[in-house]
Amino acid sequence: MAPSAMNRWTASLSDAQPVPYWLEDPGRPRPEAALTGPETCDLLVVGGGYSGLWTALVAKEREPQRDVVLLEGREVGWAASGRNGGFCAASLTHGLSNGLTRWPDEIHRLQELGMRNLDEIEAAVARHGIDCDFERTGEIDVATEAYQARELRDWYEELDRRGLADGLEYLDADAVRAQVASPTFEAGLYDRRGVAMLHPAKLAWGLKAACLRLGVRVYEHTPALDLKPHGGAHMAVRTPYGQVRARQVALGTNIFPNLVRRVRSYTVPVYDYALMTEPLTAGQLDSIGWKNRQGLGDSANQFHYFRLSADNRILWGGYDAVYPYGGRVRAEYDDRPQTYAKLAEHFFGCFPQLEDVRFTHAWGGAIDTCSRFSAFFGTAHRGRVAYAAGYTGLGVGATRFGAEVMLDLLSGESTERTSLEMVRRKPLPFPPEPFAWTGIALTKWSLARADAHDGRRNLWLRTMDRLGLGFDS
Repeated sequence: MAPSAMNRWTASLSDAQPVPYWLEDPGRPRPEAALTGPETCDLLVVGGGYSGLWTALVAKEREPQRDVVLLEGREVGWAASGRNGGFCAASLTHGLSNGLTRWPDEIHRLQELGMRNLDEIEAAVARHGIDCDFERTGEIDVATEAYQARELRDWYEELDRRGLADGLEYLDADAVRAQVASPTFEAGLYDRRGVAMLHPAKLAWGLKAACLRLGVRVYEHTPALDLKPHGGAHMAVRTPYGQVRARQVALGTNIFPNLVRRVRSYTVPVYDYALMTEPLTAGQLDSIGWKNRQGLGDSANQFHYFRLSADNRILWGGYDAVYPYGGRVRAEYDDRPQTYAKLAEHFFGCFPQLEDVRFTHAWGGAIDTCSRFSAFFGTAHRGRVAYAAGYTGLGVGATRFGAEVMLDLLSGESTERTSLEMVRRKPLPFPPEPFAWTGIALTKWSLARADAHDGRRNLWLRTMDRLGLGFDS
């Protein structure tokens, strides 16, 4: 890129703080005290992100007398649950395309369960008075190339033939630009009811508050160090200053090392990055339209996602998906200036009318990715332990469904959820290094190449498609 262009784009980042915008909210609650000493309960939930919080909350709603404890290694919502874009989607399968490819015989059922799950989230937000800027505004998938517009039209027509287009609307270039004015938009597919926008950290904090009101004992700054059987019918989890003995355990640790070691090979960390602008002025907002406040995402393999916050900032994220060699999760990976510069360049390409806008925050975080891009589930220790992981960046909504699945599995009863092939089967595990890093790097290169060549997938990508594997940005 030309130096003058680089200077213009990077100048917009000069005041950007390398911290997640959402976590800087003045309403951030004080953490609960750490566990010191022994503790016992009926159900122990490990992990204070969405997965663990929904599990604890739903468990108490199902059975108010159940004694529930939740352990969080740092603070509730500090990791992926407080860093994501705030897209709360009905999809349980990381999008309809992925679900249709993997579970064609179940896709109508999965879609119905996903929409029901989103309705339940909306109802829970209202029922518990969770102030998280929840707006069920929908999302538009936008095409930014002519071939993408053709593919989007063909995809809509295929969904219509299969009876899966309810609530979807195809938008041509004029129609999509009437919704949001970008010269790069060539077409769009508008899902009007299947996605809500929200403040991700406030959702986590609100779920924590609801759990506490229902009697869940929450311990923060309390990492779970190991998991072992205790006696004939209990499990024990050791923490730095104590131990919890529980009849059942639900693991919602996602990207962090699972306490059931055999599960660890099913996920790898992928780092995702985002920028947040300063609040737009009335004139700037008018220049881009966006009156209906939908979320947006483009149709490339290396895609961007973007949305308006409650105070009319634009969150702009995605594109780069960075896998660290060895699959390590480290704080230093949360900050990546070269990606911020790339995202800024792409932002001004999409919205040239906002050339004077500056960014106030720039951050990253790890996503738990599995080879099928959507959550998997299981039990261990003779059914006394359940786990869910692998949400691959679409967990804001799907984690509530995962919580229901874990509780179903712990109950030992067959339900509508546990009978799903998606729940009964697991993805392929990732190979050891250096094969994992090499395969992911080759896939990323191939995806970028496809984006530059009208979406044409090379032999490597076609082989990965046949094997049901891949890597999604």
